[in-house]
Amino acid sequence: MFSASILLQILACALYNNWWPLLSALMYILVPMPCLFFGDGSTRFLTSRDGGGWINAAKFLTGASAVGSIAIPAILRHAHLIETGAMLIEFTSFFILVCTVLCFHRVSLDEDW
Repeated sequence: MFSASILLQILACALYNNWWPLLSALMYILVPMPCLFFGDGSTRFLTSRDGGGWINAAKFLTGASAVGSIAIPAILRHAHLIETGAMLIEFTSFFILVCTVLCFHRVSLDEDW
């Protein structure tokens, strides 16, 4: 699923001969960083209510980078730097990436694996 998301990301650029949509791929790199740095590689801290300042900062950074993944294509479209089709492909790519993360989170919560 992650590979399909990246493929759509590249297709949004290649089909319209415009590489501005690849800018949102930067957010795909930034989204898991708070989990790696503040959550010991686990996604459990995202659903917990306890935690200190660093955990809250990690939740904020994860949310901000996730919103940035949606906002960048919309802003680029509003500025007429990309076509509407490229923006829709970017949104589809983001949806597939979110489904991938949710599947990973669900599997990581299971202790039977």
